[in-house]
Amino acid sequence: MAPAIEGARARARAQLTQEIKTEARRQLAADGPQRLSLRAVARELGMASSALYRYFASRDELLTALIMDAYDALGEAAERAVAHARRERAAEGVRGCWRALARAVRAWSKAHPHEYALLYGTPVPGYAAPKETVQPAARVPVLMLGLLEEHAGELRPAGDPPAVRGEFAEQLRRLGAELAPNLSGTVLARAIGVWIQLIGMIGFELFGHLVGSADPADGFFAWTVEDTADRLGLPGRPAPA
Repeated sequence: MAPAIEGARARARAQLTQEIKTEARRQLAADGPQRLSLRAVARELGMASSALYRYFASRDELLTALIMDAYDALGEAAERAVAHARRERAAEGVRGCWRALARAVRAWSKAHPHEYALLYGTPVPGYAAPKETVQPAARVPVLMLGLLEEHAGELRPAGDPPAVRGEFAEQLRRLGAELAPNLSGTVLARAIGVWIQLIGMIGFELFGHLVGSADPADGFFAWTVEDTADRLGLPGRPAPA
């Protein structure tokens, strides 16, 4: 087959793949991931369901593609924000990069609430994410650990944390050896907690659980970003209110 014909077919396949995923995201927003089906997507696109199966062999394969796209989009947003902070707000140092990362994760999640829910909300019944989702899922946490590792000698975690012992200490040892060998167990443990807190706080905001307490959540979010920076021991002064 001529290269030009092969290239045209590859472009057509890539375009239709994107159209399938775009329609799937629309249905995800309208009906939730539990009701996503290849037949419904094919029907909306005017395709035979048998033709769509040549692109995605199952609903789970399509869900995996959507999940990986969402993790990558979130990762790209955070990486752009940190790069901008390094370039334009260098005087704020690692604390400024943490602020940029946290704000970018929140902004992306508010702009894409249904994809946030797919990543961090209720698990889809019958779906088990395959191993290939692990790397994109770790993209933002690895970025966060990289910032801490880069400034490990400057970190002064606040308070008097409990000792890390037992199985958790071994888990942290393995994690540190792979991703951040210069971080203490305390900082690693707090980093895990801070990441979970960030995701949970955004989820509470998106799903209406802050109504009556911290809604709108801008002030609470900004305060928490500074508080977690202190717990991680990031140098620098809190941003002005």
